[in-house]
Amino acid sequence: MTIQIELDPATEARLVAEAESRGLPVEEYATSLLRQSVPHDPRGTGRLTPEGFARMSEQMTKWSHKIPVLPPEATERESFYEDRW
Repeated sequence: MTIQIELDPATEARLVAEAESRGLPVEEYATSLLRQSVPHDPRGTGRLTPEGFARMSEQMTKWSHKIPVLPPEATERESFYEDRW
C-alpha cells in the first residue's frame, strides 16, 4: 500500500534527522514508525505473550538511561511533606 502524507517543514526535518541518525532511508524509518504504532490486534486478548512482554519491556526501558539518578533523600517521606514537619 502506498500513502501520501503532508508534513509541516519542522516535522519533516525531525523525521529526516532521526532517520539519518539511525542510518535509514526516510521511507524505511517512516514505515517502521507506522508499523510500531498500528496495533496488530485492535481487540486485544488480555494476555501478554513472552514476545509481547519483551517488546513492552524494551519500550519501557528504551530511554531509561536518560532518567536522572536521584539522591536517596529525594524519596524519603520528609521530602514529600516538607511543609508539614
